[in-house]
Amino acid sequence: MAERYVQIILKYLAEQEGKGVKPKHLARQIGVTDEEYGAFRESVKALRDAGRVVMGAGDSMTLPAMSNRVTGTFRANRKGFGFVIPDSPNSHGDLFISPEGVCGAMTGDTVAARVLERGKRQGKTMYQGLIVQIIKRGQNRFVGTLQKAEAHWFVVPEGRLVSPPIVIGDVGEAGPKEGAKVVVEIVKYAQEGQLPTGVIVESLGESGPTAVETLAVIRAYGLRETYPEEAQAAAREALEGFNPDKAPGREDLTGMTIVTIDPPDARDYDDAISITHHKGHTVLGVHIADVSHFVTEGTPLDVEARRRATSVYFPRKVLPMLPEVLSNGVCSLQEGQKRFCQSVFITYDDGGHPLSARACESVIRSAKRLTYKQAQDICDGRVGGYTPAVVKLVQDMDALARRLEKRRRNEGMLHLDLPKMDLVFDAEDRIVDAVPEDDAYTHTIIEMFMVEANEAVARLFESVNRPFLRRIHPPPDEAAGIQLSGFIRAAGHQIPRSPDRHDLQRILAAVKGKPESHAVNMAVLRSLETAEYSPRSVEHFALASRHYCHFTSPIRRYPDLTIHRLLADYCRKRLDTRPPEDMSALVTLGEDCSAAERRAEQAERELREVLMLQFLVGKVGESFDGVIVGVTNFGIFVEISRYGAEGLVRLEALGDDWWEVNARYGQIHGERTGRTYRIGDVMPIRIVSVDVAHRQMELTPAGPAPAATKGKKPEGKKPEGKRPEGKRPGGKKKNGRQGRNRRSRR
Repeated sequence: MAERYVQIILKYLAEQEGKGVKPKHLARQIGVTDEEYGAFRESVKALRDAGRVVMGAGDSMTLPAMSNRVTGTFRANRKGFGFVIPDSPNSHGDLFISPEGVCGAMTGDTVAARVLERGKRQGKTMYQGLIVQIIKRGQNRFVGTLQKAEAHWFVVPEGRLVSPPIVIGDVGEAGPKEGAKVVVEIVKYAQEGQLPTGVIVESLGESGPTAVETLAVIRAYGLRETYPEEAQAAAREALEGFNPDKAPGREDLTGMTIVTIDPPDARDYDDAISITHHKGHTVLGVHIADVSHFVTEGTPLDVEARRRATSVYFPRKVLPMLPEVLSNGVCSLQEGQKRFCQSVFITYDDGGHPLSARACESVIRSAKRLTYKQAQDICDGRVGGYTPAVVKLVQDMDALARRLEKRRRNEGMLHLDLPKMDLVFDAEDRIVDAVPEDDAYTHTIIEMFMVEANEAVARLFESVNRPFLRRIHPPPDEAAGIQLSGFIRAAGHQIPRSPDRHDLQRILAAVKGKPESHAVNMAVLRSLETAEYSPRSVEHFALASRHYCHFTSPIRRYPDLTIHRLLADYCRKRLDTRPPEDMSALVTLGEDCSAAERRAEQAERELREVLMLQFLVGKVGESFDGVIVGVTNFGIFVEISRYGAEGLVRLEALGDDWWEVNARYGQIHGERTGRTYRIGDVMPIRIVSVDVAHRQMELTPAGPAPAATKGKKPEGKKPEGKRPEGKRPGGKKKNGRQGRNRRSRR
């Protein structure tokens, strides 16, 4: 009982940056009911007795100060330093580790560090650490390309993680050849002045082909390809027991016109839509595949789904959360097939405001499987080949979605304009081009409906005081707003120092279609907190939603499956008999699902980057139009507009000058020539080199330098530091600080 609220209390206090919080206030913030307040107080007492929280004046709680020894997870930076993320939160936060204090630790290692003071900043004590023990290695397998220098074999791990070369013994005549992509396991970690040694445990094939690069990313991120036999057996058993004609307690919606709208290559259709009218009001029906019927809590299939937590979508391969006999079979809302769903019906007024909502378990039959393009054709009046009922439904969907979008934008919903590129492959799976993703309005239609359904379900659970796994997105902090304001000014626009949602909407509208649009949209994205799964009662800032959860994709997201189980009990009127949620377990589940989501997104992004860089190797020496999207103390990041790929123009390539760098405000000024480069400036560039292994592309200016802005210095606070003395001014910097979601259904 005393452990039920421990993790959620610690997580909340860690976000308060040392500010005290009274127990009753904290209980309200995390949604503790009156009936559960006793259990909450027991958790507070257990934390206090263990010294994990400190009770101060007025019974306020804070986390303890930094101790003289910290145990946690190490994260390295390419510049040599790193941070330890403490296992037990404290009021200071992560512990900085200087390059001299790393002592052989690698990213992901569990370490113990001695804590040392390193002065004060703004009245607060600053700390740094010295790693004194590596308790457990976080990773012992790496992926890279086998190389040979003289008589020595080695593998340089690929990707952005900071990892030294790994020395390999003689691979032998029968082993992989130089240039092969391999998985290497470390057998002896690096000592001072030495490199780690390892053995090859798997050869993936020759570097380059898409299939090999996909497998390399799968191995690098530790993603699961196959299912345990007991999980496969459970999936087959669930399939064999499915009889859509025997569905007691379910509403029969098979006579209703319902459609699915998905990409042309989709195989798992987990959402379908209906529109009806009742007493002058529009009723939106969102019908979601009832995965909870097939995946019973605690079974081997459920355990495996929880472990994966999400499907992973690569350009030519999918790693589904559920076995394909379910995800592409009985859980997929295929045209003309009876399928079990959980349905939410939301009634709207003429302004798109929800008047009421209800949920039920149902059985449906999709009348038509549409692609986004086909649905857009119907919206645009090209209706040949479709039944009148389907045409009317799609056109009603278009009309309702536009009302919903207008209402949500008035409420402050943010829409970032960050278009992605679709990779184009030939018959041999080689990338031959990249084109902008389809931007048909039908994508927005489905997004609006999914957001509305997610919100309706969250409101339902909130109304019955039931804890659930929410999708939260806290508002940005003050420091992020100030930095964003300076960045926006550097791009030639104005925004308050503490912008609200409507300020962000205005700046995004102001830059739409302009060269600086991508940079400004990215800056806004970076200023926002990261959305995550948590039972805490926190709003979704970007959606301007007070209560929000993920309900609409249980085939590919485990949090949605937990919501479906709760909703099934609600529909069967047995929610009151369900045991109270263990809030600490719910916090842990949210953290695990959030981590799995981030890992999947990173893996997807990395493979796309690898394939794009491989393609651009063939473009070395060619020139393109680019836009400056970032400024650092060592150069300018430029995005190639044609392909959406980013590369670095080093300061030395900008010409012979003293460069005053203000990375925080996104600009570089040449003192001698008066030339200024700013975020959003158009910059013709030429590709100099591409390093696929390290995910880097080097660029150089290809056109004339920008006109000098005589007497005009970069905006914002003057950078700290002095001019380098006794050096020729060629390509030197005066100073600088470095500055710098595939399924969009939120």
